[in-house]
Amino acid sequence: MKPRDPTPFGEDDDVERQTTEPRWRWRMRAALRIALLAAAVVLAGLLLFPTESHAGRSCEPARLTARQVQQGMALADRTAQALDASGARVVLLARAGQDLSKYGLRWSHAGIAYKTDAGAWRVAHKLNQCGTAVAGLYRQGLGEFFLDDPWRYEAAWSVPSPMVQSQLMALLAAAPASGIGRLHTPAYSLVSHAWAVKYQQSNQWVIETLALAMEPKTIADRGQAQAWLRFKGYEPTTLALGPLTRLGGRMSKANVAFDDHPNDKRFADRIETVTVDSMFAWLQRSGLAAGPVTLGL
Repeated sequence: MKPRDPTPFGEDDDVERQTTEPRWRWRMRAALRIALLAAAVVLAGLLLFPTESHAGRSCEPARLTARQVQQGMALADRTAQALDASGARVVLLARAGQDLSKYGLRWSHAGIAYKTDAGAWRVAHKLNQCGTAVAGLYRQGLGEFFLDDPWRYEAAWSVPSPMVQSQLMALLAAAPASGIGRLHTPAYSLVSHAWAVKYQQSNQWVIETLALAMEPKTIADRGQAQAWLRFKGYEPTTLALGPLTRLGGRMSKANVAFDDHPNDKRFADRIETVTVDSMFAWLQRSGLAAGPVTLGL
């Protein structure tokens, strides 16, 4: 499954399109699609997942088995059902693409999931081009979002307040240049400093875009979005990365850079960056959204 070109949102795909047909028939069709997809994988032998883009998962080639395809699609289907039942139109959705437990983190990557007028759920999120320091914005179905070599088949989401949802929907409906692509910075670092603008990682794009949605008439750039987040009490995660870890990451990976971090904190092994876990905690603490809901297979 080759990701879309990193341009601001192409045409909708068919991963999980809903129609006006009865619910039970749509579920039967969804189950049939999963079975056919799994069968195709078996017949092909192995599915080599492309490495052109990633966020919150390993950048190594991953050979997906038929069972992994089934699990990914099943998680997407169960998530869609749960989101429908929540009554929300927009949520902050996360996946566990990498094992970050050694840093005390549970989730690796987040996007803005929204329900289209046709009834299907889509996810706007930022993906890094593997092997490079460049990232782009994508719009994908839940199937693509979870069929991306996850560490755990689990999902989590936070439902914003009705007012926040309304603001986010307005931004999503706008043209990309003036909407959710407005604060996008292609230059990417996996550990970009939470209060700098040289690089921008995926979760940082989400939270800065949320700030823009809340103050679209006053926020004109990323610096102003970050000032709003500070004012609202957001606190980034501080990672303890020693010098050998920092040196190894900088020399071996194009998508890891530390030169945007203040020297006093960088050399004290205090790397402040935006994480899904810190975002969920802040959303609940600030009253902008409910606490995260989790779902797993």
